[in-house]
Amino acid sequence: MTTTKVAIVGASGESGQSIVNALLDSSTPKYEVTALTRPQSIHKPVNTKLQERGVKVVPADLGGPSDKLVELLTGIDVVISAIYFDNLDEEIPLANAAKAAGVKRFVQSALMIVIPPKGKEDNLHYFQKIRLPYTYIDTRWWYQLTLPRLPSGRIDHLLSPTHKDLPIGFDGSVPTALADLRDVGRFVARVIADPRTLNKRVHVYSELYTQNKVYEVVEGLSGEKLPRGYVSEKEASTNIDNARARLQRIRRKLAQSSHLLLLSCSNLGDLYPDFEYVTFEDYVKEVLDGKVKGVYQG
Repeated sequence: MTTTKVAIVGASGESGQSIVNALLDSSTPKYEVTALTRPQSIHKPVNTKLQERGVKVVPADLGGPSDKLVELLTGIDVVISAIYFDNLDEEIPLANAAKAAGVKRFVQSALMIVIPPKGKEDNLHYFQKIRLPYTYIDTRWWYQLTLPRLPSGRIDHLLSPTHKDLPIGFDGSVPTALADLRDVGRFVARVIADPRTLNKRVHVYSELYTQNKVYEVVEGLSGEKLPRGYVSEKEASTNIDNARARLQRIRRKLAQSSHLLLLSCSNLGDLYPDFEYVTFEDYVKEVLDGKVKGVYQG
């Protein structure tokens, strides 16, 4: 059995860890994983743990000499970028090196919940321009960032430190595509081994839920009544107008977010009807039973 060599940037992040877990767990195909990390981070505990699991961790300066990057990527079959969306410009030198090294597939950073189109779309156009083989994997909002706070506080320890009790948008009936973060890595491991997804966009999610339905499921399984606050379209528009001057840079990035659903060409469920994903209800049960950990816990 041949082994596919994968290099990943951002292996220590939430998406990156999910991907690494899935690649290491895969038996068909078999993956050999290399994590490219900033030179100053090479000795961090998270990288030590990766090495203990059989991941080759190497220092890589994406802003350094291109020949060094080409050397690191020579012999690599797939490059996966799990770079934080604020640093998407770092994908350009990475892509150039991947092209020069003969990498067979480049997966750009579109793996983190919802990312504004500006930036990632520019990068995709660049990859196409230089004829770099790519797969654009667009994942959706994670279960791990979907749960509302319970009045009892029993799941507070699992919520992100930046978690806010935001109001429900409009009437709460707009469906949102959701996925368990643990499944994101499994999605990626499946997609990068599929020749059908080369030079394609793939939209991956597990289930569609409205905010009202999320609240109903959490209430039903927890036995707690959740307070609900709604924000009207007028209030939302006012909030955006008030924030525009102070958050000009963010506003530009978010201006096209309503078009996000137009980015996909293939749906994971259509490609792999046998894929067994974690359902939202099962995830909530795991949370209430204390069987899962939170994200962005530091």
